[in-house]
Amino acid sequence: MTRMKTGIVGCGNISAIYLQNLAASEWIEVVALADRVLEKAEERAAEFGIATACTVEELMENESIQLVINLTIPASHASVHLAAIEAGKHVYGEKPLAVSLEDARLILDEAAKRNLAVGCAPDTFLGAGLSTARRAIEEGLIGRPVAGTAFMLGGGPEGWHTDPEFFYAYGGGPMFDMGPYYLSALVNLLGPIQRISSSTGIQIPDRVIGSGPKAGTPITVQTPTHLAGTLDFAGGPIVTMIMSFDVRGATELPRMEIYGTAGTLSLPDPNFFGGDVRLRRAGSENWEILQPIFESARNERGLGVEDMVKSIRENRRHRASGELAYHVLEAMHAFMHSSAESRHVTLDSSYKVPAARHDSLKL
Repeated sequence: MTRMKTGIVGCGNISAIYLQNLAASEWIEVVALADRVLEKAEERAAEFGIATACTVEELMENESIQLVINLTIPASHASVHLAAIEAGKHVYGEKPLAVSLEDARLILDEAAKRNLAVGCAPDTFLGAGLSTARRAIEEGLIGRPVAGTAFMLGGGPEGWHTDPEFFYAYGGGPMFDMGPYYLSALVNLLGPIQRISSSTGIQIPDRVIGSGPKAGTPITVQTPTHLAGTLDFAGGPIVTMIMSFDVRGATELPRMEIYGTAGTLSLPDPNFFGGDVRLRRAGSENWEILQPIFESARNERGLGVEDMVKSIRENRRHRASGELAYHVLEAMHAFMHSSAESRHVTLDSSYKVPAARHDSLKL
């Protein structure tokens, strides 16, 4: 089997785990790295033994490359995706698919015209934790799902991140940073979202970079840092969700729970691939830990792009898809619009969840 020749654009922190994992892939061969700062691409290429470090333009012009993995900052996602598609290459990127819905729609439409695949992180829902939860729901262990909760509460990244301004710019904040993990997991478990109502705000506007060469520099907060809302799913469940960078003390709220007519599932952090899935059946006083259907013991980022390449070869739908990412992006924008306009927002998009494949992808 010939591995798909792949180039990576964006050689920042997250590129290392992709390169580490994809080095073992039977489906993908990373042959070139590019970054707007060429020295970063050269350093990563030397670190991981990649033959070519080049400019973004040179990578796009390389006709041997069939797939581009886009690991740039969110504000650059759309332009890099579209450049790859225009060059006739499949594309997979970090979340979100784009900052604006208009750009995201353009990406999907242009790819469809050229019969090219689009994929997007997160792919953590393909790991053992959330795959085990999905099978538990499918097998009726909690009966019919009726409701859920999803909470991500923290103080924000400026205390440890050396270049955190983009987290507080348009297209950032806790919803665009962490929301894709929670929303992708919920859609994979419960199906498409129908409407959203929310309240959002900038509760702590005074932020200062806490580490690195910019330590002490104030941050201008331009996007909501606390978002609380209700999601109505097309299949009936109602989910309460809070995403916040404004909680500086401790919290005892769970990450995610799904409530059914016959019990409750307590889910692991959707930012990770593994973790315990706990079940408490109706009438029971005890929680039980479900046996995982396979093991996810590490950071397996790259599963989604491997699944996409396999799906191209097998002529099937991939799971961490552009269509899922678009639905999630519309949901995130709906949080903003609902609060700003004091109304429920009904989503225009929907999403048909692919059949589960309860097998461990190997990287």
